[in-house]
Amino acid sequence: MHSAVLLIEFGAIILSLGLLGRAAARLRFSPIPLYLLAGLAFGEGGLLPLGASEEFVATGAEIGVILLLLMLGLEYTAGDLVSNLKAHYPAGLVDFTCNALPGAAAALLLGWGPVAAVVLAGVTWISSSGVIAKVLGDLGRVGNRETPVILSILVLEDLAMAVYLPIVTALVAGAGLAAGSVTLAVALAAAGLVLFVALRFGRVISRFVSSDDPEKLLLVVLGLTILVAGIAQQLQVSAAVGAFLVGIALSGEVAEGAHTLLSPLRDLFAAVFFVFFGLHTDPASIPPVLLPALALAAVTAVTKIATGYWAARRAGISVKGRWRAGGALVARGEFSIVIAGLAVTAGIEPSLGPLATAYVLLLVVLGPLTARYTEPLIARLNARSGRVRTEHRDAPVPTEPEGDTRAQTAVGD
Repeated sequence: MHSAVLLIEFGAIILSLGLLGRAAARLRFSPIPLYLLAGLAFGEGGLLPLGASEEFVATGAEIGVILLLLMLGLEYTAGDLVSNLKAHYPAGLVDFTCNALPGAAAALLLGWGPVAAVVLAGVTWISSSGVIAKVLGDLGRVGNRETPVILSILVLEDLAMAVYLPIVTALVAGAGLAAGSVTLAVALAAAGLVLFVALRFGRVISRFVSSDDPEKLLLVVLGLTILVAGIAQQLQVSAAVGAFLVGIALSGEVAEGAHTLLSPLRDLFAAVFFVFFGLHTDPASIPPVLLPALALAAVTAVTKIATGYWAARRAGISVKGRWRAGGALVARGEFSIVIAGLAVTAGIEPSLGPLATAYVLLLVVLGPLTARYTEPLIARLNARSGRVRTEHRDAPVPTEPEGDTRAQTAVGD
């Protein structure tokens, strides 16, 4: 009986996600907010609370995070990462300063403490690579001159996660300074080792994993990723970081083949992950944090636009391209939810989950709009401002009527 209920509940979730994804595709925006809303509907306090399938959904959500990070790692080679670090690290520093500090300040102003401040800093800092990549493709901007600048910032954020996630994991687990330092040291050593191996022996690893049979390639890559993620988690390093590093280590035809095979699985389990996050958020807890979420979304949307503008200007991009780069970076999504999920699971601050949910919902909807309309809106405002200045400069000097002049002359005489 329990297994039948589990199948019915999980089947209903998957069917709902498919219908929501189809609706989002027709409306041409990211399905992430709809998945989060589905989680709110199925969670405690929602319309149809789940019972039997919640543990199964939790496992699926963990796999979703692993696949998200694996697929992100497959996008880059170790050489690309090193060259991006050398060329664009100032933009990464500006990105961190402008977008992490507002989140940390908001948590401290709300009285949530330093651990929640570190978590919320990450939530507001990291843009959504998945949403931004989809928006750039939809808008036909993949070949634009500003696109490499956008991707470089996203790569730097992804790299920073290899250091940031172990720190957050240690903090939310209540580890002391010594334990946290050991965790960070292990994470850095693992990241450095994987990058070194990928640079020196990437072809050997790819040749070992490679297979002409799609089934065997899928099983080897998926099994290797989950195995490394499990070992990383056992060492108190984030499983997501382990998956990300596996993706970096694979390159060439293996990476392309794995990307094609794993994309449907990633989409499935990532959707389950967003639902799982929503399950742990009571819808009634969102209205009290909606105002802070709106304020934080407004501030960090502006700071992201400023970050992209500065980075594109530094790269010599035209003014229009600078505004396009800034507008494209606004969306938050999967990483913000992953970070907040660590704190929610550990029970750090009850209001953090609802605030993060509302914040991501706002910016995942606003992000595609800013990507599309920031540059045209600025151009229109500049044109209107220039027209007003021109009209003001060319306007004739007003002269007084003759009758008034004669009257003044008569009086003067």
